[in-house]
Parts: sequence; C-alpha cells; structure tokens
Amino acid sequence: MSYVTNLKCRECGQEYPIKPLHVCEDCFGPLEVSYDYAKIRAAVSRAAIAARPHNLWRYRELLPVDGEPEAGPFSGFTPLLPARRLGAELGLKKLYIKDDTVNHPTLSYKDRVVSVAITKARDFGFSTVSCASTGNLATAVAAHAARAGLKSVIFMPEGVEAGKIVGSSIYGARVITIRGNYDDVNRLCSEIADKYGWGFVNINLRPYYTEGAKTFGFEVAEQLGWKLPNHIVLPTAGGTILPKVAKAFKELKEVGLVHGGEFKIHCAQAAGAAPVIHALHKNTDLITPVKPDTIAKSIAIGNPADGFYVLRAVRESGGWGEMASDPEIIDAIKLLARTEGIFAEPAGGTTLAVTLKLIAAGRIKADESVVVSITGNGYKTLEAVANSIEPPLVIEARLKDFDAIYESLGDGKRSLKGVA
Repeated sequence: MSYVTNLKCRECGQEYPIKPLHVCEDCFGPLEVSYDYAKIRAAVSRAAIAARPHNLWRYRELLPVDGEPEAGPFSGFTPLLPARRLGAELGLKKLYIKDDTVNHPTLSYKDRVVSVAITKARDFGFSTVSCASTGNLATAVAAHAARAGLKSVIFMPEGVEAGKIVGSSIYGARVITIRGNYDDVNRLCSEIADKYGWGFVNINLRPYYTEGAKTFGFEVAEQLGWKLPNHIVLPTAGGTILPKVAKAFKELKEVGLVHGGEFKIHCAQAAGAAPVIHALHKNTDLITPVKPDTIAKSIAIGNPADGFYVLRAVRESGGWGEMASDPEIIDAIKLLARTEGIFAEPAGGTTLAVTLKLIAAGRIKADESVVVSITGNGYKTLEAVANSIEPPLVIEARLKDFDAIYESLGDGKRSLKGVA
C-alpha cells in the first residue's frame, strides 16, 4: 500500500498527479512527493520496521512505492560506526561515521536514490533510464538498471575519474562524456529527456529519486536507538541529500517514531565548488554559480539544483557550513583512514575536514553527538590521493636488506620484535 497523496510544488503548493513530472507548470518550482502522515502514523511502528530485512525498504511507508519493490533489495542499512579513535583525536565523546562506502552494489549513497528511481521508472513503463552525473550516480544507475533489465545511457563531463567511467561501462551502460562541466551536461540531458522520453533519474524522475536520500537519515535515527544526533554533517553537490535528511528527521517525528530531540544540520563543500557556502556566509538566498575546480569531483557542481533548499534546511536547524581546500580534503581522507580504517572519496574528506572547522569554531561541543556522513568509497577515486602517500619500500628478498631499513619503520619495530 502506498501512502503517497500527490506531487506538490515546493514553492506555490500546486498539486500534481503521480507521474514523471518534476517542474511546476505555474511557477517552475521543483515538485516533491507528499504523504498522508496520519495514515502512516497508524500503520508503522518501530517493531514492524525492526522485523524487516536490513535494506532501505524497511521504511517503505515513507517512500513513494507500492508493495515490496524489486530494485535495491540489498541497498541501504549501512553501518553507523562509533569513531572512538578519531573522536579521541578531535576531542569528541560521541562521534559516529555513517559509512556509505560499503553501500551495495556501487559503494556510494547513490544506491539509495537510484533504488527508488529505478522502481518508479519501471512503474511508469520506461525501458531506457539515464542520468547526468559526476560519477557515483552514473555507476549506480548502470548497476541498478542492469539488475532491473533496463537499458541505460550515462552522461558525464570530461575529466571524471577513470574508475567511474569503467565502473559504469562494465554494467553494459552506454557512456557519453561531454566537453564541459556538470552543469553543461545537465542542460543537455534536460533537452534529451524532453525529446526522447527516457527516464532520467535526476530530471523527470527527480521527485522520486530524491526521496531515497531520506533513508540515510532514517537509518541514522534508528541506529542511534530512535534518537536524533545533535549534529550531522553532510556534503553538498546538487543539494539532494542534505534537505532530504532534514525532511527524514521531521517525518520521523511526524509519524511518532522519534520523540523530541533537536538537531543541527551542517553543509560541507569543496572550496573549488562552494556556491552554497558562499551564499550562507553572505547571509543571502542568492546562489551565484561557479566554475568547479577541485579534486572532489563527485561534489563539483557549480549551480546546484536544490542549493536554496540546502540553505533553508541549514538555517532552520541552526546549523552552519564551511568549505575545505583540496589539501585539507586529502588530509582528512588520510586522517579517517588512519584512525578508523575507512577510505573515503574526496566528498567524505570534505565532510570530515569541515567537521574539524566546526569543532575549532566552537559550533560542535565535546559532549554532543555528531554524525559525519561518508557518502562514497575512496577506491573509486585513487587519483585524488595517489601522489600524497608514501611510496612502498623496495628491497631484495634478503634479511640483511630488511635489517638496513628496520630502524626506519619507527613504532612498527616493537610489534615486529613481538612476532620474533
């Protein structure tokens, strides 16, 4: 049973039927899925959710689907890890990492949104699905389309990481790269969607696609014992995930799964693609597009579609936002790997680097609960850090050669002696 009532314009409130629509005909505002929360409140419970499979569909009453979806049966419900070693270094007692580096099957949070988008694409009868992407969305669309038996065509800007091109093509997707940045790609895809009638997950399927991002927030609350964190830090690219996590927390209160608890939501952007942060710091709603220039290619969007709603969510919660330079991003990636054994892509490095700045500014206190959102896997973006790590030591297979470098291993020699 679906609890969806309609699509509604986020600006003027005009209502639309559940169809592949994404823009209001009256004011050109974005459309969003609406629900009957009173019916959901009567139908859902913590116990019912706990009895379901550990995937994103355990929250199906709050998603735009009918029945038991076939797409994404193993996606979602990724770990919320207590980060004790990292927390000790940062002076935080209740630090958690929400780790979507292990999301199934393509190792990023995009598996959540695409699971919902592909479900709706099949409902609407599309045979070809597509997207404009900086990488992670491309691989997710290609993989989920393959599993669903749909054709996929992927559009990306030139210069994305090689792993993301291979990681899309391997599933049988046709990959097309565009000379230009993401915003150029997105404009072209809007024209293609209109002319050829394909299901573009982040264009004509966008209202449904974005709802999948709420599951990130639902899981955080459930994994904290149905409590909201004092702070959650999220990366911003096109602006999908942050407003939807805020919506998720509000919905959990609305339907009675969470009682009380205030949260502050914080925005993280790379300095080379930070139009939302610039607007936030200038205390304006006007987001001035920028030309992206950063190693954090998965969040390198200069004109974010939902940037205004990021600003609104951050301000309503009393949160804040900062930007991180490329060197700060790399340092944060290495810090997370060294302390918690998690290899994040540059978007995750951005989130952690911004968390450090929020702590230094006194916006996050030592005894408050903090969730740092890691939305993609570093093994997909090796180029970003390849030149910042120590090269391997090379020796002959002789003990005397090892003896010659033994002292250079520093603290490692104590464990080596123990083995001996």
